[in-house]
Amino acid sequence: MKKYYTRACNFYYGKSSQKLVKQRKTLPLCGNKNISFDTIEIYTRQKNKQISTETIKIKDINRLNYHKKRKIILDLKKISLKRKNFLKRINFLEPNIMGILNMTPDSFSDGGIYNTKKKSKDHIENMIKDGAKIIDIGGESTRPGSKEVKTANEWKRLEKVIINFKKNFKNVLLSIDSRKSEIIERSSAFGADIINDVSGFSYDKKTLSLIKSLNKSNIIHHMKGTPNTMQKNPKYFNVLLDIYDFFEKKIEKIKENQKIII
Repeated sequence: MKKYYTRACNFYYGKSSQKLVKQRKTLPLCGNKNISFDTIEIYTRQKNKQISTETIKIKDINRLNYHKKRKIILDLKKISLKRKNFLKRINFLEPNIMGILNMTPDSFSDGGIYNTKKKSKDHIENMIKDGAKIIDIGGESTRPGSKEVKTANEWKRLEKVIINFKKNFKNVLLSIDSRKSEIIERSSAFGADIINDVSGFSYDKKTLSLIKSLNKSNIIHHMKGTPNTMQKNPKYFNVLLDIYDFFEKKIEKIKENQKIII
């Protein structure tokens, strides 16, 4: 069975984009009239093997065969649909900054720099002053080659900052970066707004049912294997299409939620 993929390309910006959207010569990206496109790249493959690619103008879609045209039209509706602002004080039509706080001794960028009560609070305050609307807090490094941290140790690193976060920063969104259902559940009890699981909910078998019951916003990541193995000879049939398939399957598992960021 053939599978078709639609990729938007040839973009227009600002006033030029607005004018073209009004004239129905372009389609808005995610409902944003300031960014639009008039061309798509169509990938066709069967059994993991890429068969062909073709680039066409959106005005020429009717020239496609019936099955391909039907799939492409559905894809274009999704690509051009305006995203719902399901996070408080976040507008998905504009860029938003997420600040990162690693309560770890071994993260590749800032391990050990902010992992005390005062330093972490000062860092959060500085990130908010610099424009961060979301603060993402993690207690386990998931850098390439990192080792798993026990749940008790991870929570010990996070506990004080998570418990006090909403007391100090009630109007700032709290994202919890963890692969473990117990950490996610505890953080949610203290007001975590976003679940950021780098494993795509595959590390802990309890996580998938938990996030469905919590009704939180979710960030889905792609990676091969685990942080310890993800750079050990990763293989793809086609890196772009394999990642498209990966996210499609993950979204299908939590599609009832509808609060998904990839």
